[in-house]
Amino acid sequence: MDAEKDRNYMEIALEEARKAYAINEVPIGAVIVYRDQIIGRGYNRRNTDKSTLAHAEILAMEEAMAFIGDWRLEETTMYITLEPCPMCAGAIVQARIPRVVLGAMNPKAGSAGSVVNLLNEPKFNHQVQVEYDMCHDACKAILQDFFKELREQKKGLR
Repeated sequence: MDAEKDRNYMEIALEEARKAYAINEVPIGAVIVYRDQIIGRGYNRRNTDKSTLAHAEILAMEEAMAFIGDWRLEETTMYITLEPCPMCAGAIVQARIPRVVLGAMNPKAGSAGSVVNLLNEPKFNHQVQVEYDMCHDACKAILQDFFKELREQKKGLR
């Protein structure tokens, strides 16, 4: 895949992250592309849906699996604005997604290299090609802005 296409799809993942931001959720977005078509979109909805599973990646995978009609998401690329957590990284491996493009890294829970690297664990039966730092500054900035606003709101409540 070329860098321009990767950048365009990451911008769409950022649009998904902005949807999460608008409903006061941690702004993380994901899209899944199959043959130059977006077949899955998701944004963080944990608080909204009252579900631990309502991560951007999981929601995008559910939509993509419904589109393809299978749990295997071979021949796809997933774009995620933030490095996945262990649950999402495990689901990516299980879904056989061959390629993931990441925006910002997650030093507290990242499972594509920051804390652990589940996407490239050689003992698993599937490893993922990972591209790092696509639209890094924009992906990092939306998270920083969100958490800065959250801290300011909490200060106002005291």
